[in-house]
Amino acid sequence: MFTIDAHLDLSMNAMEWNRDLRQPVERLREREQGMTDKPDRAKGTVSFPDLRRGNIGLVVATQIARFVAPGNPLPGWQSPEQAWAQTQGQQIWYKTMEEAGEMIQIRDLAGLEKHLALWNDGTPNEQKPIGYILSLEGADSIVTPAYVETAYNYGLRAIGPAHYGPGRYAQGTDATGFMGLAGRELLREMKRFNIILDATHLCDDSFWEALDYFDGPVWASHNNCRALVNHNRQFSDEQLRELIARDAVIGGALDAWMMVPNWVRGQSTPEGMNCDLAKMIDHLDHICQLAGNARHIGIGSDLDGAFGKEQSPYDLETIADLQRVPDLLRQRGYTEDDIANVMHGNWLRFLRRVWA
Repeated sequence: MFTIDAHLDLSMNAMEWNRDLRQPVERLREREQGMTDKPDRAKGTVSFPDLRRGNIGLVVATQIARFVAPGNPLPGWQSPEQAWAQTQGQQIWYKTMEEAGEMIQIRDLAGLEKHLALWNDGTPNEQKPIGYILSLEGADSIVTPAYVETAYNYGLRAIGPAHYGPGRYAQGTDATGFMGLAGRELLREMKRFNIILDATHLCDDSFWEALDYFDGPVWASHNNCRALVNHNRQFSDEQLRELIARDAVIGGALDAWMMVPNWVRGQSTPEGMNCDLAKMIDHLDHICQLAGNARHIGIGSDLDGAFGKEQSPYDLETIADLQRVPDLLRQRGYTEDDIANVMHGNWLRFLRRVWA
């Protein structure tokens, strides 16, 4: 089944992890054997051949570069200008992949429909470019809100104002506090260019301020449920109901610590915690129970988002195994229409509405 993954850090993997994503996952792992600079070496799950093998023809692909003020222990750049330059290198990588025929940027409704026709024409996927919608995860690299126009012109169509910790425009995971004037100015520029607000990673204070102030399109590309895993990274039922009321779509994430409670980084294992793909269905099903339907869920895997097999469901070898999800949904009693909506239809309905 044609599949959309609404959150993949492809350029980060190419530029910072130095992975040639044109190679199959198996070859990427072979090349990283013995490397110890990152905990997920030789454990990656994402590559272009595996996306094609899994019939994942459209993704939301990120730029990401955090600014860290003095005293902030998180990894990142020491000035917004450096962070901007990092995202520009990532943007150039996407353009280079387009020139190589590996990817194609989707900016508007006409481009979306043309790409869908290509991927559903019945021919093999091997030579088809993977469509990508460009998103910015964490807005620290937007030097001033005036830069939003520049980013829109090169194709940026979604922004998550925060990532982990305190941010320049909003507060993120494990932080607290509101967006303030700078964040509101960012939201105004996003509304002016019809850029999607990605609510993922916003702390509770910033989440409610953003949704109170911003009346443009909102989604949550990769987020699970606090009712199942009690952490501020997840959304509470109140937040989920607000997103549902805004006709948002929430993408289920496959980072194991978000899927099962009591995960201990560096110690827990997917097998030991019984973390399989069915756990994502638990989170998606919880959202459906709140909504009363299956029109607000999708997949936003976040696979290889600074973790690999060591922190992914144990029954997923590569991203191609997202094709196991339809059967898991059938086992829960979801209809074929529901399943198609989860795999691609809900994201498409959202984009067609926003880009109409």
